[in-house]
Amino acid sequence: MTVKALMPVRIVNLVAPLAHKATDMHTTDTAAPVQARSGAASHLIGSGLRAGGFNSAMGTLPTPGIATSTTATRTTTTRATKVVLLPSADPYLFQRLVQAYLDCFRTKRNSASAMAFEAQAEHNLYQLHEELSSGTYRPGGSICFIITHPKPREVWASRIRDRIVHHLLYNYIAPRFHARFVADSCACIPGRGTLYAANRLEHQVRSYTRNWSREAYYLKCDLANFFVSIDKHVVHEQLQRQVSEPWWMSLASVILMHDPRNDVEVRGTLAERALVPHHKRLFNAPDGYGLPIGNLSSQFFANVLLDDMDQEVKHQLQAPHYVRYVDDFILLHTSTQWLNQAKAQIEDKLAGLHLQLNPRKTILQPVARGIDFVGHLIKPWRRITRRKTVHVALDRLQDMPAADLHQSANSYFGLLRQATHSHHDRTRLAKLMLQRGHVVQGDMTKIYRKKG
Repeated sequence: MTVKALMPVRIVNLVAPLAHKATDMHTTDTAAPVQARSGAASHLIGSGLRAGGFNSAMGTLPTPGIATSTTATRTTTTRATKVVLLPSADPYLFQRLVQAYLDCFRTKRNSASAMAFEAQAEHNLYQLHEELSSGTYRPGGSICFIITHPKPREVWASRIRDRIVHHLLYNYIAPRFHARFVADSCACIPGRGTLYAANRLEHQVRSYTRNWSREAYYLKCDLANFFVSIDKHVVHEQLQRQVSEPWWMSLASVILMHDPRNDVEVRGTLAERALVPHHKRLFNAPDGYGLPIGNLSSQFFANVLLDDMDQEVKHQLQAPHYVRYVDDFILLHTSTQWLNQAKAQIEDKLAGLHLQLNPRKTILQPVARGIDFVGHLIKPWRRITRRKTVHVALDRLQDMPAADLHQSANSYFGLLRQATHSHHDRTRLAKLMLQRGHVVQGDMTKIYRKKG
């Protein structure tokens, strides 16, 4: 094996014996660790077990990687979850790990932690491979910080080695889920970002209204406290339907059930943390609930969870005009009564997933008034950037330090360029950049750095 062929862009000195040494461990029968867990799971025997727990009467074992028990108290329910990573028997694990490393570093190479990992990439990847192969890998600590734009929220950043493992799992199991997802599901799917969602919704609106000549209505919904409200056990059961390989399922369990609150470095002032509402903080989520915003795995698990709702809408409601981006979704119809009935059926489905709609962000109105979705405002015969986004961009760039202006301005130019009618907005942005001394390209799509 030569690792050089796996890295066409940048060559890292990773020698072949890394994979060879690990494959010596792959001869171990993976059934042995499963049998060894029966004793550890014996304390879970009882009538209150969740599906997948150990059952002494039936003599069955839990799914590899996770065992759960539920202990009821007066008004609260506490779940004890034990997660075990099995030894790996995948002969291509090292190659997959290198590819995950390349994918992870494609956009994270300039951070201090990434450069520190890359400085000893051979040693770090070898150590990570050994832990994964032997079943001793455990997620490390996280960093929690607050962002205020576009609204205050907690962001959790995992260690670089853990992000590589997230990519490793995603690269292996995500394609089978993507093949199942409906075409109207967007976010964290290759080729399905905000522009895809906006284009698809605009196409559906024009098709359904016959180029804006027929009256129609839209129902826009948003899930309340989505990431904080996710029940990990529900996601785990959904993963089990598609992931049959024991080691990959156990790795998914380790990542999913890891509680980052147990080892976290909190950054930011008390005033910044106070900006985040109490119910939107992962620190305040019950045990077994909530996924950290900022991880690739969290975005993927969220799509897995909401796929059940997508299937309900497409096959039970039989709604062909529907688009979802993360936890925001829109349905189109000519009847407001049908949309209200669809909303009630969706709420019943979400209740089974332990989720609920946000009543303050539920909108039902005519399509002709315009649809605000994924930063775009879709109106008859045109799609423009959300007015608030344009105003915030101009205000931020007006007072932004010169060192950050080039990158941020070009990002906003790229955002405005996605709209079909953005000439006026790009003109306003270009004038501001000229006032600050930058050179603007003739078609108003980018700026250039100032000389000197």
